[in-house]
Amino acid sequence: MEPMDPVYGAGTLLTIAAAAVAVLLFLIIKLRMHAFVALITVSFLTGLAAGIPFRELAGVATSFFGSTLGAVALLVGLGAMIGRLLEVTGGAQVLADTLIGGFGEKRAPFALGVAALLFGIPIFFDAGLVVFLPIIFSVARRFGGSVLLYALPAAGAFAAMHAIVPPHPGPVTAATELGGSIGLSMLIGIPVAFVAWYVGVYLVTTAYAGKIMVPINDSMLRGTVSGEPSDLDDGDDDARAERIARGEEEVTPPSFGLVLALLLLPFVLIALNTGIATLRAAEVLGDNVALDALVFIGQTPVALLITLLVTTYVLGTRGRSLATVETLLNDALGPICAIILITGAGGMFGGVLRYSGIGGALSESMADLGLPLIVSAFLIATLLRVAQGSATVALTTTAGLISAAVTAEGLSDLKIACLVLAIAAGATVLSHVNDSGFWLVSRFFGMDVKTTLRTWTVMETTLGLAIFVLAAGLWVVVP
Repeated sequence: MEPMDPVYGAGTLLTIAAAAVAVLLFLIIKLRMHAFVALITVSFLTGLAAGIPFRELAGVATSFFGSTLGAVALLVGLGAMIGRLLEVTGGAQVLADTLIGGFGEKRAPFALGVAALLFGIPIFFDAGLVVFLPIIFSVARRFGGSVLLYALPAAGAFAAMHAIVPPHPGPVTAATELGGSIGLSMLIGIPVAFVAWYVGVYLVTTAYAGKIMVPINDSMLRGTVSGEPSDLDDGDDDARAERIARGEEEVTPPSFGLVLALLLLPFVLIALNTGIATLRAAEVLGDNVALDALVFIGQTPVALLITLLVTTYVLGTRGRSLATVETLLNDALGPICAIILITGAGGMFGGVLRYSGIGGALSESMADLGLPLIVSAFLIATLLRVAQGSATVALTTTAGLISAAVTAEGLSDLKIACLVLAIAAGATVLSHVNDSGFWLVSRFFGMDVKTTLRTWTVMETTLGLAIFVLAAGLWVVVP
């Protein structure tokens, strides 16, 4: 949905956006209003204040809510089911034990982050995170302490890849808009993502964020909202013995190879999709029914559905009846309803800000400041990120705004790749309450808003700053 023509100037719109965020935080933190209700309320109030007509406001807000749910609900729902099966069959524990055995107990957060970086090359942030949840919780349960010590390195790795590395949509669109090489952006982006993750995520987590105590909240994998064991939980040894006797409990955990193959399945399917799409964009491949079929099964929701079906019949039904498997999968869905709805409401809030023209007004005023191009790219993307929440929108909009300047200067592909990194850096920093990803992380790991701001927002900011420092350094030395 295209933004409307702004009713007010950039200064007024900026004041409205700042006031909206302040009101939202007040409602959630001070008045203890449920985040879902607060986000919807502030979305409508912000739309009215920004001049969206009464006759349009409800439709605009619900359309952004629906589009966010369309992108998130399937991924979270299917991912939660896959996670539940991996958790109850012991698959997550097997993978966690193998990682710890290879890297050692002290390097467990590092191992999780490196694994997430590799998985995050083709897989989007939210999809990768839900698949990794059971592994994160298994490692956290084994070693104790704050779950953030293990969660943030993995979540930050997915965030870094999503922002920096093609074939993710933001960097692909930015590189295309600026007339750069997608392949070169990928070759430069991968090592930059690894270095920026290590400095901006891993070191920050081990030195600061991981020391903030957040207890393990794996209720969505346990099958209850409260976190108390359900009648299928492993907490009761007598009940477990009974289930084993009835043939409904996996006596021998699955092998590491089998679990790894199941986790790699969506990775491979999505990689095929993105690889074919990239080659088609470069006109290396043409239209073909077989290729279209591979593109279809490699779309993230379809790839996760296929993975769920394979996991159900390869792991879930071993030693369990189909009725028991159905109960397990049903239990996985209840606790994630709040996560999905709050994430959708966060998308509504960000969408209303975008539609009102706040982001466009800010970016146009920034473009005339006469700063070096790479600094302007970073600052414009940062303002867009803060104003409307979406990293992808910040990436694509900033690229469009500076594309004329890039063409006029006749920059090399290497310089353009540096600009894409700088834009991605600005689009990463300061994730807060208008970002649906903020709410996804908050609810997945059981954090309140204050704690999420102290940890996730700080970590996203240090990650973005690390990316920008690397991009600026490359900008100086590359031809």
